[in-house]
Amino acid sequence: MMKKIFSVLFAVIVIALSCSASFGVAAKQIDVSKLKGTEINVYNWGEYISDGAEDTLDVNKEFEKETGIKVNYTTYDSNENMYNKIKSGGANYDIIIPSDYMIERMIDEDMLEKINFDNIPNYKNIIPKYKDLYFDPKNEYSVPYNVGMVGLVYNTKMVEGTPDSWSIMWDKKYKGQVLMFNNSRDAFGIAQFLLGIDVNTTSEQDWKKAYQKLKEQKPVVQSYVMDDVFNKMEGGEAAIAAYYAGDCIGMAENNPDLAFVYPKEGTNIFVDSICIPKGCQNKDAAELYINFLLRGDIALANAECLCYATPNQAVLDNEDYSFRDNEMLYPDEEHTPTTEYFHNLDSETLMLMTSLWDNLKIEGNDVMSVYIGLITFAVIVVVYFIYRTIRKKKRESMY
Repeated sequence: MMKKIFSVLFAVIVIALSCSASFGVAAKQIDVSKLKGTEINVYNWGEYISDGAEDTLDVNKEFEKETGIKVNYTTYDSNENMYNKIKSGGANYDIIIPSDYMIERMIDEDMLEKINFDNIPNYKNIIPKYKDLYFDPKNEYSVPYNVGMVGLVYNTKMVEGTPDSWSIMWDKKYKGQVLMFNNSRDAFGIAQFLLGIDVNTTSEQDWKKAYQKLKEQKPVVQSYVMDDVFNKMEGGEAAIAAYYAGDCIGMAENNPDLAFVYPKEGTNIFVDSICIPKGCQNKDAAELYINFLLRGDIALANAECLCYATPNQAVLDNEDYSFRDNEMLYPDEEHTPTTEYFHNLDSETLMLMTSLWDNLKIEGNDVMSVYIGLITFAVIVVVYFIYRTIRKKKRESMY
């Protein structure tokens, strides 16, 4: 671990020297001096930026130091929670980092600002294959931040052999030791891959089949998690979890008993990208922040700390980048799993998915049992008050 930290610090220093003029380039479009003393509100996934832990670079503090712009930084644990908070108007943000399908949805609902790429000269560092993607085909609303795939992380001391299928998450042998995603799209995606169903299907029957599969799994699941997966897997509290490859590398660094595999049925590939939501209060500073994140030294610090595949060519070209030959992040053609992107779903399918997910989380069957429980409680209350009233009248008749 210390070897990795020293290599990161060395690489940051070297690249910083070569990139020291980056803000000067941006300043041709943005007068940084006028933004000094202002603030930006950044809303990002949990544990999704180099934050100074274990002597890594604190990206936000470095931005504040170089620009004089204060960063107010808060986190979310799923695309859906992020979307709901912004949709409700409960808070204003200048930067968000959603996944591809959510970006597509937010563009469709006019929730994102177009980005002025004249203010982002470091966009040249983005690898061409991560431009012109389906969710932003004209490259108007988003800038790639990280690339990843979903797989299985498992404890080699608790799991027999090397799993190669999503089906192990249904194995009764591991009852109470399985962690499942606590967000609908990823959870349904795993069931759909296992069943051979298109993850972007609009068929009600297909979604109900996936729901039934998740319902079958529920007795085996210890808990539905997002960020909690780190403590549980690193601490040996669970044997198997579905999670993002980059995070699994980080977990394995903290617990050498952990291993990772891409299941044979296929998996989700995703591109998380930086966006500016409608209602932002400091768009120039937001674009300056995006350009900063794309700078070679900053992108390297994030790539080393987060362990995700990078879309930044400047990082991949750096010989000191410790993951540049990592087969999990950059598998060769022979070992690349079958992948599929999530796409935005139409409103009816979204409502169906949400309803099925709510049913699963409430009871694992349907909400009828909840209604029956409430009705039963109400009947008991009514009977109790009738009983008290009758008793009271009987007492009064005795006097």
